[in-house]
Order: sequence, then C-alpha cells, then structure tokens
Amino acid sequence: MLANLSKKNLIIIGVGIALVIVAFTYGLVDTWNLILMQPMLNFLVLLSDVFFDSFGIAIIILVIIVRLLMLPITLRQLRSTKAMTGLQPKMKELQEKYGKDKQKLQQEMVKLYKESGVNPLGCLGPMILQLPIWIALYQSIMKALAATPEEMLGLSQRLYSAAAIHRAVPLNPDFLWLDLGVPDRYFILPVLVAASMWVLQKMSSTETADPRQKSMNNMMQWMLPLMFAFFTLSFPSGLALFWVVSNIIGIVTQYFITGWGTLGSVKSVFSKARDLATAPQAEQEQVMETPEGAEQEEKLAAERDKQQERVSDGKSRDKRKDRRRSRSSRARRARRKPR
Repeated sequence: MLANLSKKNLIIIGVGIALVIVAFTYGLVDTWNLILMQPMLNFLVLLSDVFFDSFGIAIIILVIIVRLLMLPITLRQLRSTKAMTGLQPKMKELQEKYGKDKQKLQQEMVKLYKESGVNPLGCLGPMILQLPIWIALYQSIMKALAATPEEMLGLSQRLYSAAAIHRAVPLNPDFLWLDLGVPDRYFILPVLVAASMWVLQKMSSTETADPRQKSMNNMMQWMLPLMFAFFTLSFPSGLALFWVVSNIIGIVTQYFITGWGTLGSVKSVFSKARDLATAPQAEQEQVMETPEGAEQEEKLAAERDKQQERVSDGKSRDKRKDRRRSRSSRARRARRKPR
C-alpha cells in the first residue's frame, strides 16, 4: 500500500506521525509551544533587538517573513479559488439539469472537477495549514507585550538563553503615535483594520446568482471587518498592527492572482457615475465640432456680444443719469443757501 503513495504523501504521513508521537510525549499544549509559539516569540524578540529596539518594526518584519514562507500555500489556495470561480457557470447548469437527482448531480460534479483538474479541497487545505501559524503569531505578539510582573515572568520563562534575546527585554512599545501595549487612542488602527479587511474580502469573494448566498456574502463582508474593528478597540495596538500589515500583503497578493475581483464592480459604479456627470459636456463638445455646431457657436457668441453691449450701454446711461441727478442736487442746495 505504501509503495503506491507518492513521495510527497509519504513525507506528509511521516510528519503527521512524528507530531502525534511528540504530542503524546510532551502533551498537546507543550508541543504547541515547543514547535510553533515559542520559536516565533523568540524570533520576534530578536527582531526587535536587531531593528533599532523597535517592536513595531519587528512585528511588520515578522508578518512579512511569515507571509513569504506561506506564499506557495497562499498561491495554491488563490489559484484553486480562481479555478472554482471559473467553474460556476457549468456547476449552475448541472444543478439546473440534475437538481432533483442528488446522486447523479454529485457524480457529474466529481466528473467536472476531474476534467477541469480542480480539487475542491484545494481551497480549504492551504487555509487549514495557515491557521495554526497565524494563531501562533497572534499568541507570540500577545506574550511579548508583557505589561504586568506576572506576564514578564511568563515571558522570561519562554525565552531562549541567547544574550541578544534577553538584551531586548523589556520591549519598547512606542511606535509612531502608538503604544503597542494598549489600544489606539486615536482610533486610526480600527479604521485601517476594518477598511483593509473589507477590501481583501471584496477582492476574494466570488459572484453568485443565488440571492440567499449573495445576501450571506454581503453580510459577512460587512460583519467581519466591523467585528475585528470592535476587537481592535480593546486589544493591544500591536495586534492591530499585525492585522493591518497582514491584510495589506494579502490585498497585494490577491491582486496579482485574481485582480480586483468583485471590488471591480464597485469601481465600475463610480466610473459610470463619473461618465454620467461628464456626458452632457462631452456631447456638447462633440456637437460643437461639427459645421452646424460651429455656426451655432458663432451665433451664440454674437448674441453674447450684443448682450454685453446692451449691458454696457445701460450702465453708461445709468452713470449719465447719476451725474445729472448730482448736478441738480448741488444746484438746489446752492439756491437754498442764504445770501
């Protein structure tokens, strides 16, 4: 049986067996700390010492490094999602054709996946693999932002014995306008978290003709950004900085794989509104470029000149009347003076 498995599958099985043995030996929590959380925490503290004693820069660099390491997994997930999106019209046809026969529909769907070379689990698999890494990164940032003596003691117990790591503790929480150990008092980061997450979700979502699914997608596109923004109001701003940087990198990656996605529909709405606003002026300019339009423009210009002449003549007459009135008033005042 093992001889029929590929080398890649054998490696995955071997790693899984090794993790199970370590988990039974040290316990699940200690295994988690040993393999993921503790190495990430120590690397984060070391980065803070290397990059000018700035914990904010350390968070940004660590997020970029983790994103680069997971880039192959992320690209595979995005390509699988894009391929699944391309199959939506055919899947809809199958649902309309075999909607009443569930077994036949499932067989035809499997056949469609095989013919297209798409694995339905290709979207979920990479996401599941990334989840523990993001949880460990979240925990390492929270552990590094030790504010109380008890938290400092717990941090010191998780650090390696390297001198550069211990030299960086306690970490400097000041970064730009932020104190990374407390929430952002200017509420800038919550807005950035919500906006970047909304853009990322809008780019990664797919169009659907099902009204219920469309309503659910719209609700999630607004609910998740608002929920994370609410968390940012009470969580340390170091964690919010991690979310913002991760979302921005995700937006850039998503753009190079799938483009703007459904966010392009939002841009098209604004462009249509702009076209409608400028359409009358464009049509008028186009009409003026024709011979009839040029003749009409000359007539309008002549009419404007006549109007200006009438206005200027009227102003001149008014001025003459004012001068006559002033002379008359002076003459009356002169006759009233006693001699």
